[in-house]
Amino acid sequence: MTTISRTSRRPVTRRSGVGFRQAARMERIKLCTLRSPWVTLLITVAGVVGLATEVGLNSKDTHGDITSNVLAGVAPGLLAFGVLGVLVMTNEYSSGLIKATLAAVPHRGTLLTAKTAVFGAVALAVGEIASFGAFFAGTAALPPAFHAPSLSDPTVLRAVLMVGAAYPLIGLLGLGVGTIVRHGAAATGVVIGAVFVGAQALGALARSLGAYAPISIVSGSLSATQAHTAGFPALGPWAGLGMLALYAGVALAAGAVLLARRDA
Repeated sequence: MTTISRTSRRPVTRRSGVGFRQAARMERIKLCTLRSPWVTLLITVAGVVGLATEVGLNSKDTHGDITSNVLAGVAPGLLAFGVLGVLVMTNEYSSGLIKATLAAVPHRGTLLTAKTAVFGAVALAVGEIASFGAFFAGTAALPPAFHAPSLSDPTVLRAVLMVGAAYPLIGLLGLGVGTIVRHGAAATGVVIGAVFVGAQALGALARSLGAYAPISIVSGSLSATQAHTAGFPALGPWAGLGMLALYAGVALAAGAVLLARRDA
């Protein structure tokens, strides 16, 4: 009886002992062993830097917001990060791996937290590399008549850092949507609509609402170093970053509720 009792307890102890650290290690291994996400991230960084170089070479307005202009190429990168966030969760469902994952990490809140932390950390690191790379490449490509902005200017450094921070927030928005929808193509469509199409839809309803769309926040609030003209609606940089964090947080919270309630 003692042997049976001990044997019956072992699976329970082992399952309940899987905490955040072990779950995060599993997620890190899964992410590191997949080639496609890293290829996508490298292509994204190269594309963002290339666009910034192109913008720098073709700049003509010496009185414009140069920092914001050279960071304008982040838009395609944001889409890539949003789609990657979707795939972090939906690939588990499409491949059937989700059942094995939930068997290893039965507490679903711990699982989603681990995914959020691992993917968010990688996205933040790569996002900052892309943002700083775009800034240095774009300003280096400026025509001689331009006075290139410097990171020693607090508004410039803040803009570059905040644009880099937008990448993981859009990526986590995608992760939340992927957890809610569970289907890669459908979740990708939702993210594209929320990040890009939503700006036009909100702007059509009221010009002031367009400032709350994610892409408008990045291009009109986070990257700006100069005061906006009176007729141009835009959130402040910190308010804009807070809105992006709110969007990601709401999507992840909704995803966590549904993940806990639905079957795998």
